[in-house]
Amino acid sequence: MCKIIIPLNGWAAREREFRFHAGTEFFQMFDNEEILDADVNVQVSVRKESSQKVEASLHLHGNVTVQCDRCLEPLVVPVEVSPEEVFKPGTLEIDWDLSQEVYDYICLAMPIQRVHPEGQCTPDTVRFLGQGERSNEEAGAPANSPFAALKGLFEEK
Repeated sequence: MCKIIIPLNGWAAREREFRFHAGTEFFQMFDNEEILDADVNVQVSVRKESSQKVEASLHLHGNVTVQCDRCLEPLVVPVEVSPEEVFKPGTLEIDWDLSQEVYDYICLAMPIQRVHPEGQCTPDTVRFLGQGERSNEEAGAPANSPFAALKGLFEEK
């Protein structure tokens, strides 16, 4: 398993740095089938003020590979996010498992629409999608109109 665990026991109040790697196996641990491949570096700066309060600054940067929403081919999406975490009295244990937080922040950092930049999708798929656009134009509705499907809805039969 590729968990991201910060050992809190055995060191005095101060700041420490930890580095981890979130690869494909990390996302498989969460049964995430959407992420095909991953290469994300996880840097954690932990400030232990006392045995009752710990703060962490995370910096997650790298790439995840998902399917393009348009052509269904692999798409590399850059990810970079720097969240802060604070744990207060009563929530600290000997080890601090940040795996779920790191997973959540990476998933939230990805765009909702995941498509290749214009012109970089698989040519066969683009050609196929273009045929559907031509049929809308032939029907008299602009290809990019969201109302093209409603054309002729109220025409008498």
